[in-house]
Amino acid sequence: MGSPSTLLARTAFACAFGAACATLFSIAISHLLLALALALLLLSGAKLRFPPIWIPLALFVAGTLVSMFLSVDPASGRPQLRKFYVFLTLLAIAITFRALKQVRWLVLAWVGIALLSALRALFQFAGKWSYARAAGRDFYSYYVGERISGFMSHWMTFSGQEMTVLLVGTALLFWGRPRGWERTLLFIALPVIFLAILLGFTRGIWLATFFAGLYLLWNWRRWAVAAVPALLAVAIFFGPSSIRTRFESLLRPRGELDSNQHRIVTWRTGVEMIKAHPLTGLGPEQVKAQFDKYVPPDIPRPLPEGWYGHLHNIYLHYAAERGIPTMLALMALLAKVLWDWIAALRKLLPGEPGAEQRWVLRGGIAMMIGILVTGLFELNLGDSEVLMQTLTMIAMGYVARDEALANVNAA
Repeated sequence: MGSPSTLLARTAFACAFGAACATLFSIAISHLLLALALALLLLSGAKLRFPPIWIPLALFVAGTLVSMFLSVDPASGRPQLRKFYVFLTLLAIAITFRALKQVRWLVLAWVGIALLSALRALFQFAGKWSYARAAGRDFYSYYVGERISGFMSHWMTFSGQEMTVLLVGTALLFWGRPRGWERTLLFIALPVIFLAILLGFTRGIWLATFFAGLYLLWNWRRWAVAAVPALLAVAIFFGPSSIRTRFESLLRPRGELDSNQHRIVTWRTGVEMIKAHPLTGLGPEQVKAQFDKYVPPDIPRPLPEGWYGHLHNIYLHYAAERGIPTMLALMALLAKVLWDWIAALRKLLPGEPGAEQRWVLRGGIAMMIGILVTGLFELNLGDSEVLMQTLTMIAMGYVARDEALANVNAA
């Protein structure tokens, strides 16, 4: 039987592991388990470990606090202060995850849960299709505003999470040498998850999955990239007409139905907000509160249908809400992560010894590409579930990076 501190540490790992898994089906359970993990780590006296991104993170937190203090309504920004709790995920995962086999366990758990969520989403799709047909409604017009969401409450959260699992799971399949049940799970789950993403009709996720997937294919088998246009053509021209219509809406939107117009309004309004408050922004939660004040005068009223509670772009939103310096601090954090992972990959020797580090780093880079591309169209990092999953992957990526560097130094 281990010492009390060892038992506490193991229990803390179980809670951190559970918190990372629960992001895919319940943020409340996830936050509860994260709190338990942090409390147990404190009691166990575990040595603090934090990924080497604390400087840009501290600048982002400080910029948010300054922006909130200078806001016309500082109290309204408290929800964003509470969201800083999610960033403690970095600490919990960095301390409790000490080996790459633990990273593999979590990713496989993600794949299993994402598969179940995708299967539920497919049943939801079938139900919505049947309802539209029975009601005599045009399926596309009905479905765009009532899309599948799996275990989540919104299709954007669901699609973003499924994308991350698809990318990291694909990296595990390509470079992680899965065997037995692991390989079976990946072969079954990944196509179902991909289908759920396709039927999610979330175009920003489609584009992000496309570019991140190209990164994985290029580094796995470069010839496989040539097959992508043919696969897209099959999906577009031989798939359901509603999917073809959704693809076409990327270039030829059907009025307000495809939501391009309201995004243009939010982006232009965000630019006006940034011009007026470039250094500290309007303050947390003030984009929604003051949106009408900054809508450009040449935009006709009423505004196109859509959600105007944020700017549908992480770069514009954080700059408008908290100022350009704070937005750049967040971008510096993400850039530092990518730089460190790419540098570690370059130091890995070719061949089998670095396979375990390689799939984690490749999967992490693909996830980051997906997050950055999706961020052009949505406030994805403002979603606690997506943010927590991203932070978990960042912490696990640094486990792989540190092990890769240690192996190189030992050699």
